[in-house]
Amino acid sequence: MSDCQTICIAGAGTMGTALGHILADKESLDVTLLSVEASVVEEINISHYNSAYFPQIKLNPRLQATTDSSILNNADIVFLALPSVVVVNYLLQMKGDLNPNALLVNLSKGFGNDNHTIVENLQQLLPNPVCTLKGPTFARELINHIPTSMTIGAADIEVVDWVTKLFSSTIICTDSTTDVTGVELVSILKNIYAIIIGIVDAQFSSPNLRFLVFTKAFNEMRHILAYSGGHEETMFRYCGIGDFGLTALNDLSRNRTLGLLIGKGFFSSDIPDKVVLEGKIAVGVFVDKFRRSGVPEEKYFLMNELYKVFNEPYNISTFVSRILAS
Repeated sequence: MSDCQTICIAGAGTMGTALGHILADKESLDVTLLSVEASVVEEINISHYNSAYFPQIKLNPRLQATTDSSILNNADIVFLALPSVVVVNYLLQMKGDLNPNALLVNLSKGFGNDNHTIVENLQQLLPNPVCTLKGPTFARELINHIPTSMTIGAADIEVVDWVTKLFSSTIICTDSTTDVTGVELVSILKNIYAIIIGIVDAQFSSPNLRFLVFTKAFNEMRHILAYSGGHEETMFRYCGIGDFGLTALNDLSRNRTLGLLIGKGFFSSDIPDKVVLEGKIAVGVFVDKFRRSGVPEEKYFLMNELYKVFNEPYNISTFVSRILAS
């Protein structure tokens, strides 16, 4: 692979813009954001701002944007920085423009179609090589050049080398694993358990209790990961304990914020319709799967308790005592 590469980032939201801004620092990369919003594209190209997401940040002038999907014809790497619920269908719509040799890098954290991971869907539907990239990364920090870590999940070691080299000399540090399924799943699971930690913190501002539950959640996550086809050791990568800690313990996290709302009694059923909350969606997917498979409830006790919060009449004041009884 040549040092000079064409990078397309599908999605000009927070993560897509932040990643593009960082990669554009490398003169060997030609980086373009692909967006459906003409006004966003015009602003990025003319004034080098994306005021809808980062009104105070002047973007690297080498970062370009377009609404023209034909840019996918010549892309060496396509980063998918889109909401998880639209990624697969978006790429299927763009299939005619997509370079079949381009590496697809999934940044989205959530299930794809038919409750499969996004990587599984893409591998089934497209000829392209596919990998996943996940880690404890808030876009607000990334765009400000704060050192950030991510895990490359790829079955092919050449793909790992390719992506590792791409991020060399940037503020993005990487580790890697061939456990692609595990990286995808743990990025979904951490949203579920971030909600649980949020509920606990809303009711008890106690470091002791917070990390008691954090430890119980971590252990439940690693067992579920192994049961679902991933490797327990993936929990110890950046995408595992790093991303779980970031999402569960930091108030910039949307799923933690949902937990805080629930714990304070401010939750209402229409909240998830206002923002994309992958954790709430994922709870139903996992619990439905486990119940159909006959998995004993004690194997996913914390997750099942959160499922009840979302789907049954529930006295939230009893939540902490109930999960401590597990």
